[in-house]
Amino acid sequence: MNVFGVDIGGSGIKGAPVDLERGTLAEERHKVLTPQPATPDGVAGRVAEVVEHFGWTGPVGVTFPGVVTGSTVRTAANVDKSWIGVDAGTLLSERLGGLPVTVLNDADAAGIAEVTFGAGRGRKGTVILLTLGTGIGSALFVDGRLVPNTELGHLELKGHDAETRASTKAKEDEDLSWEHWATRRLRKYLAHVEMLFSPELFIIGGGVSRKADKFLPLIEGIRAEIVPAELQNNAGIVGAGMAAGAA
Repeated sequence: MNVFGVDIGGSGIKGAPVDLERGTLAEERHKVLTPQPATPDGVAGRVAEVVEHFGWTGPVGVTFPGVVTGSTVRTAANVDKSWIGVDAGTLLSERLGGLPVTVLNDADAAGIAEVTFGAGRGRKGTVILLTLGTGIGSALFVDGRLVPNTELGHLELKGHDAETRASTKAKEDEDLSWEHWATRRLRKYLAHVEMLFSPELFIIGGGVSRKADKFLPLIEGIRAEIVPAELQNNAGIVGAGMAAGAA
């Protein structure tokens, strides 16, 4: 069975049909740029563009970079603040001609995919997935069960929102070397999260997970095991499709 998944990010919106039995993309994903400013109307239009690229006419799962309760957006860190209070499910369904739409937090979607099909499969205890990109998303699992909307990227780190110091965007904006970013930014962030939650496993997702060999071996002093996401940057799409399938 295939269901469509869309992953909304601060810089790009990507989607594809998802094979729910294998936890893989059924077709090559299609990506468009996130409009700037990323208003509800603008983003909905780009989501429709991605879905219509495939001629899709069934259920659609959509991730959102912020807290989502029901299908209502509660926070919007890396998209326009006019999203707050919007019923994203209704908005997107209307833009997609009435197709059923399920909306969930982007990192939660990636975590669901990784715990079901990827690096967290079969792992007990506390598992935390962190998606490193425009910001830092988080998904917290206890014995395979999700604690939704944790938003650990917004923990305070040295007087700053943690994602402004340790995200991939921070590395790029400040032109930091892999060593500087890994040892002085990311390691300190992981140590802070570990102090709070004592996880057995950190899964590092987002686009940078494709280059895990450049920075994960540099991180020392963390007791938890640290591994790259197996589904890499497709985890959000897969998780979105899984959510739509479950709905």
